[in-house]
Amino acid sequence: MKKLTFDSLPEAVTMLISEVGEIKQLLIEQKPLPPEQPEQFLTIQEASEFLNLTVSTLYVKVHKRQIPVMKRGKRLYFSRTELMEYIKAGRRKTNAEIKLEAEAYLLNK
Repeated sequence: MKKLTFDSLPEAVTMLISEVGEIKQLLIEQKPLPPEQPEQFLTIQEASEFLNLTVSTLYVKVHKRQIPVMKRGKRLYFSRTELMEYIKAGRRKTNAEIKLEAEAYLLNK
């Protein structure tokens, strides 16, 4: 990167305007984000199908408070979003991710 001086200021401003124009064009070409979906709640049967677990296994997990659930009266409801987070929480790190974390930890010590 060149050292910015008063004489190189016009060139730097021209380059900056060009970069901003390119970024603006990329943002315009990007597809618009889909509208947010309203929260979906699943029944015990729907949640068991979603998680590929039996209903009885799901009841055990609810009883042991291992899975996020909402109760209204005698009915149980499961948030689809929370179930996705529950599934993702069980993700195992790859060896490369573990190695990167270890290197970052050692660099900070």
